[in-house]
Amino acid sequence: MNNWPLTGISVRTSRVELRWPTPEDLDALADRATEGVHAPGFMPFFSQWTDGTPEVVARRVLQRHWHAMATWTPEDWTLFLVVVADGEVVGSQSLGARDFGVTREVLLTSWLTLGRQGEGLGGHARAAALELAFTGLGADQAFSVVRRGNDASQGVCAKFGFEPDGSQINAVRGEQVVSDRFRLSRQRWSAHRSIEAEVGGTAAALPLFGVAGPVTVRSAATVPGAPVASVLSGVRYAEESDQSAA
Repeated sequence: MNNWPLTGISVRTSRVELRWPTPEDLDALADRATEGVHAPGFMPFFSQWTDGTPEVVARRVLQRHWHAMATWTPEDWTLFLVVVADGEVVGSQSLGARDFGVTREVLLTSWLTLGRQGEGLGGHARAAALELAFTGLGADQAFSVVRRGNDASQGVCAKFGFEPDGSQINAVRGEQVVSDRFRLSRQRWSAHRSIEAEVGGTAAALPLFGVAGPVTVRSAATVPGAPVASVLSGVRYAEESDQSAA
């Protein structure tokens, strides 16, 4: 689509592809979500979007993607891409930011359907998302927020060189839960980069991300110690909980 160049974005590793979802991809993604994303007794997502009947969960997946597209501005955006492995949609990766043209930092979220977890696909999907952030968009920093007890996601952050960046408390299923925040600089990403990924289709889309010209490597600002726990580096949650980043 010439008038919506985000549709041309894709990232490939040897095992997965991240791409802008077609309607058929979104339908498949909704189906994967209803098959389960996490153990029933542990909710890793602040928005709790996986709670509900299969019909409700599937509808939320679609609405989250449609909402992100409909409300997109260069100053406030969330890019949802589907994760494809072996020709099948198996999950989602997202990058979000506010005032990215100035801050050059992104918030990462992700999920895989339960049936494809434990195969190493999550690491490849995260490597592809980081390649897109740092190489495709020219980010200086990436960060992620992971609930304590989510050992798999905590391990992925450690593998890719993320450093502790404080903690925060959220209400999840009516209970107080603690999450750790992790930050990755361009320099540390480069030092820990072990999975090759190829980014395509970003050049025409850069203005939609708030990037005025071709991507160039800048000297990243030094980030001080952990900020106030309730602040996600300028990235806010949507007003509706079902639209919040996971």
